Parts: sequence; C-alpha cells; structure tokens
Amino acid sequence: MAHGQQTGTATTTVVERDAALDARAREVEQQMTDDERFSLVVSVFGHVPGGLAGPRDARIPQAVKNMSAGYTPGVPRLGIPAIQSSDASMGITNPGYRPDDAGATAFPSLIALGASFNPGLVREGGEAIGREARIRGFNVMLAGGCNLARDPRNGRNFEYFSEDPYLSAVLAAAQVNGIQSQGVVSTLKHYTLNCNETNRHWLDAIVDPDAHRESDLLTFQVAIEQSQPGSIMTGYNKINGDYAGGNHRLLNEVLKDAWGYKGWVMSDWGATPEWEFALRGLDQESGVQADRVMWGKEPFTDDLRKAYAAGKLPKERLSDMVRRILRSLFAVGAESWGPGPGPEVDMARHDEIALKGARQGIVLLKNAGALPLPADKPLKVAVIGGFAQQGVISGTGSGAVAPVGGFAGVVRIGGAGVMGKHRNLFLFAPSPLEELKKAMPKAQFDFDPGYTPAEAALTAKRADVVIAFGIRVEGEGFDSVDLSLPWGQDAVIEAVAAANPNTVVVLETGNPVSMPWQNKVKAIVQAWFPGQAGARAIADVLTGKVNPSGRLPISFPESLAQTPRPELPGLGTPWGTAVTIRYDEGAEVGYRWYAQKNHKPLYPFGHGLSYTTFGYSDLKVEGGDTVTATFTVTNTGKVAGADVPQLYLTNAAGDKRVRLLGFERVELKPGESRRVTITADPRLLARFDGSIGQWRLNEGAYAVALSRSATEPVARDETHVTGRVFGH
Repeated sequence: MAHGQQTGTATTTVVERDAALDARAREVEQQMTDDERFSLVVSVFGHVPGGLAGPRDARIPQAVKNMSAGYTPGVPRLGIPAIQSSDASMGITNPGYRPDDAGATAFPSLIALGASFNPGLVREGGEAIGREARIRGFNVMLAGGCNLARDPRNGRNFEYFSEDPYLSAVLAAAQVNGIQSQGVVSTLKHYTLNCNETNRHWLDAIVDPDAHRESDLLTFQVAIEQSQPGSIMTGYNKINGDYAGGNHRLLNEVLKDAWGYKGWVMSDWGATPEWEFALRGLDQESGVQADRVMWGKEPFTDDLRKAYAAGKLPKERLSDMVRRILRSLFAVGAESWGPGPGPEVDMARHDEIALKGARQGIVLLKNAGALPLPADKPLKVAVIGGFAQQGVISGTGSGAVAPVGGFAGVVRIGGAGVMGKHRNLFLFAPSPLEELKKAMPKAQFDFDPGYTPAEAALTAKRADVVIAFGIRVEGEGFDSVDLSLPWGQDAVIEAVAAANPNTVVVLETGNPVSMPWQNKVKAIVQAWFPGQAGARAIADVLTGKVNPSGRLPISFPESLAQTPRPELPGLGTPWGTAVTIRYDEGAEVGYRWYAQKNHKPLYPFGHGLSYTTFGYSDLKVEGGDTVTATFTVTNTGKVAGADVPQLYLTNAAGDKRVRLLGFERVELKPGESRRVTITADPRLLARFDGSIGQWRLNEGAYAVALSRSATEPVARDETHVTGRVFGH
C-alpha cells in the first residue's frame, strides 16, 4: 500500500494531542488513592456458569449484567469508567457469558479477512464490532490478533491475519482503527511469538533477537504506528527464556522505550505467575481468577500491594501503570460515553459487512473449467459432507461468537487440557445446501453426509456435478497433529472424485490442509471459517454471482516435510510439560522460508484465481531512500473482477531474500485499466542491527518483482537505494 508523509501541521497536531493526553492522565492519576490505583491494575474474569473462574466474583457489582472476559472497577468521582472487555476477533464473543444476549454478528475469521488483502474492508468490520461493543457497555475489545502464522498446525491461526509481517500489520491496524473510531479501546495481541497452542503456558520460543525484530516484532511495530492501539496483550509463552508478560527486553526496552508506546500492557488470562512482572513492563493482570487456578495466587492483588508497602514496587511505577490505562481510555473517548444504550446498530448492515468479508476472503485455489456453475440449468447436483445441510463452521475457543438466533448446531468434541471442553464444532445458519438451492433454482439436489466413502460415491455417480465439503475444527488450546481432514473426509473425497471426476471441493478450515485428492478434482475453493454469511458467499462464488478475489495469506505446503519443523515439539505431551520451540528460520517465515529453501509449495502465499484475467504493464521502479514501483493493471477478460498485484523484494544489494513490499486490491470492469503506485516501508528492505539498535540499509542495487503470488513474477526491475542507518 502506498503511504504518504505526514505534513508539518498534521505532525504538530498529533504532538499537541499526545501532550494533552499525557497531561490529563497525569492530572487524574495524581488525584487517586493507592487503593484506587491498585484496583485499576487488575481485571476480574466475568462469570460463566460452570466456567474456569468458578462462582461470580464478589468484586463484580451485582448491577453489572453484561458479563465478559474482564471487569475492572472505575473511579466515578474522577470520571473514570469501569473497564469491561470482551474477546472480539470475529465479533463480540458471548457463548456462556450472557444467556440473555440476543446474539452478535459473527464475522469471518481473521485469516479469511487476511485473504481479502483489503484494509478498508477490515476497518469497516472493526467499526461494526465497536458499535456492537458500545450497546453492550464494553469499552475494551480484545481484538487485533496479529501473530504470524509460523506453523500451519497452530490451532489459533484462524484468529490471525497472515504469515507476512507487513500484510498482518496493515490489516491489524485497520481493525484497531475501526474499533477505536467508536470510542472503544482495541488490543493488539499476542505479544509475541504466540505461534503454537501446545502447552502454551510452558512453551519457550527461542529466536534470534534481530530476526525477531524483522518479522513478528515488525508486525507489532508497524501496526502500532498505524493505529495507536490502547492496549497490548502479551502471550502465554516465554521468549528466549522469559515469559512474554514479564519480558523486560520486549516490554520495556523495545515496546515502551524504542517504540515509545504509550498505552498499557495487559496479560493474557492466567499468564501472570508473579508480581515482579510489574517491574518488567506489565501494567495490568487480566482474569485474576485464572491466575489463581494456574499459579495458586493473584499476583497483582495481595503480592503487589505487599511489594509496594515494602518499597520493592516504586510509587512512580505504579503511577505509570495507571496513567497508561487512563491515557488509552481518554484517547478514544471511552470515559465520555453519555447515558443510554450507545450508537444505533443496524444489524442488517453488519450482516452485509460480514457477507462482503466472506465473499472477498474466499480463495479459488484450482479451477479446471468446473466453475462457475450455471445457475439456470437443470443440473443434478450432489452436495456431500461437511454438515453442509446445517451450516458453515466456526473456529472454537475464546473467539467464538454466538450469532443472532443462535447456532444452527453445536457438536461437542472435547479434548485434553484446560481448553478441551471448549472444543466444539459451531454451525452458523443458513446452510450451503439451502443457499445453493436458492442460487440454482432449476437444479435437482441430493445430499449425502459423507458418512462412508461408499455411500457418498453412490450419490456422486448420479450427479452431473459434485460439491464436496471438507471441514476441520480448529481452536484455542490445541494444535493439529497433521494437515489431514478429520473423520475420514479425505477418503470420502477420493471416493467421490473417482465416482465422478466433475467434483468441486469446498474447504472450511482455519489452516492449510493436505490434499491427497488434489489432482483428481476439478476445482478447489478455500472458504476458511467464513462467519454467519458464509453459506451465501460460498453459493455466490460457486455460481459466478461473485467473482472470487481472495489471495492466500498463508502458504499451503506440499507436506509438513517442507516446513521448518516437520515434527512439532511437545505435541502429544501431557498438560504442563515444558516445551522449547526453536524458530531457527528467524525472519524467514512462510513464503520467505520456501524461497530460501527452494521449496515449491502446494499453493503459494498470494495465490488466488479469478473468473477473469488480468494483465500488468509499464512497470517503473524508482530508488533513493526506498523503493517505489508504478505499474498498470488491466482486466483483460470478459467479466468484472478484483485483482491483488503484489510487489516483492528479491535482492537487496547482493543479499538475496524475498519480502512482500506492498499490494493493492484493484476492482476493474472488463477492459478497464488502473495505474498503481506502491512505496515500500524501508524497513522491509533493511536488516535490523541489534548492536546499535537501529535498521541498517545497505547501499546498492535492489531488485523487485511485480507478481501474482510469491512464486509467480510477471515483471522485474531494479533500482539504486541509498544506504543509511535509521529508526529503532
């Protein structure tokens, strides 16, 4: 994306606003008692009947009905509101919290929105989440998941945007900006290297510090610069031996000092084992009852007070923790909400936003002439598997959203560990079968549940075209053992394709899957976890009402053997087992790794097909302080569509490496052209030099490729870039 420089006036305005916020937070904090200060640095887990936190906590006033992830009392005499937070990566979460809640909009998973390559769309969804938060009284959203997808088995990848630092940062910032525009604080999470769920409380992520700055940390840095999130949530894991929530280097030296971050740092729920984390940069303990369960204590209650009384916690540090929280509330206007229910919420409009996201996130991986399906012909269509007669599935865990009207179905799966009981298959209505029938009114449909390969094959034989659905439940607290589809679905698809080669496969997953049947089917559609409007989006794309425009935000490997860790450390070990994961790939995450190792993935990052064609021409590249590329995109086909041209660095002054420098989503009518300019963030060209704590850009020739994906260059050029040292 192209980014212009701030004008002097704009910069002055920002500086003045920052100074005013700092002064206001300081003035209010100085009027607080110590008891009030201590109450602000803890968050109490909302009551869930039968949940982890046990009975309703007495610290939550009886008048508070909107239970959620966290409650912190306000200070009414000083105009400080109570802080009430909710998980919100895919909408306002509510399963188990609020039985009387009529339901929230269930938006597509973040990885689906990542596939849109559309920051404007993500911001629009963030605004909707902010509005739905307001009407429930929530002023902090635990949204903005921007961890990099380093492992295709990670159960929470669907809650993150991509494997690329720049794409993830731009989209996370868009979501944060959307939420905070509604007077609600948004949170970037999980800082950092929360890249696997296996024994996450005891996982030590080992990474080269400079490579860390060029990858996962760069994601957070750019996202913070572009959105100024009110809070940052740390992960459960350790980084290079120190817990994320008590990591002095990452919290104090990098986040607060080098980057100048002024918001507050909160822990994840159950991730604060000791009060000393306050000295190392943590400002708020979240879900204190979870810490009591995990560690046998609430460190920021009694222990922190004792440390303060003993002079071990400086008064200035306690004041700083509080001021950061106050400043963030003031920055978005969360303290100025008037009486009443909040902004008017148009749920039908929000449903349209969810539909738009699902449509733009669907990726057409393969199409050998099977799609689009004719909507006006009397075809015999077999729909097979994936609970397609009931609904589309969702990821599970703390991000799950109960939609208006409730779930179409819930299949209790279960599993080991603390989060095992929360492993459920949630289904959103309407169903793909129902929507396909509406989209193809002249067609005759048969449905088979995919119960056995033999039964499914019998149904497939009778059809003109087969639409087979493949699903996999993924979620918080567990990683997948491999990339296969569960419950024998691969065997069902194999049998169906053998019986009828005119087979289309639709995948509802949060991660890449293996495809032993890939060469035997005519088309493959990646729908992710598409949210409450997912069935309509799938039907729209399959029938050509919508031209697919999604691009893969994560590489699909041929097999796990292509990935940095074919065997995931700790997988299958009991809960509580210490695990060490060495991220020896460093900054070479995802498509960067494939390029470095000369691996050809099954489907590359950035890949996605269309029902039309696009041409690129007139590439011009300029150098200097950074790289700027200008080119023309033309729709050379017969139908309107959206393209996502991508610009990659391929060589940096003799250092051969691949980096996404920018992208632009371009909607074009047949024959229409548009000139596009992409200016690279110079940090994507540089290396981080930890010996001086700055970015080092070597002078020389920098080569770039204008590409359809990470492995499909269309045009190349190079330019001269000036060497320098800059930034932090």
